[in-house]
Amino acid sequence: MVDVRVLVEPDPELGPEVGDRLTRQLRHELAELDLESVKLAAVGTAPDGAKGTDPVTLGAIIVALSASGGVFTALVETLRDWLGRQSGRHRVSVTIDGDTIELDRASSRQQQALMDAFIRRHAGGQSG
Repeated sequence: MVDVRVLVEPDPELGPEVGDRLTRQLRHELAELDLESVKLAAVGTAPDGAKGTDPVTLGAIIVALSASGGVFTALVETLRDWLGRQSGRHRVSVTIDGDTIELDRASSRQQQALMDAFIRRHAGGQSG
């Protein structure tokens, strides 16, 4: 089992409530993958005017993956696809064992090469 921290960093021109909404949308999409678990994680304090007592996530999702079946590759592809469908300048950071890579909407050859290397480092024996 591997824990992956996914941090949604919304477009800086948008408010924190947008970040919370984006995080919840992404969490819903990730929940449709074959993952062990997908949970929102508290990383900050509630924005002014926030409704309810739900602990605010401000963009953090903890994903538990099994160590087989190419699930990590599917997770990264889902994140890239999700970012590509967003209209803002959002970023997503993916952290495994202290190793972090940032994804954003722009997709250059160099970014693809970095992503491929990151996947190879952490896919460990997965096929996919």
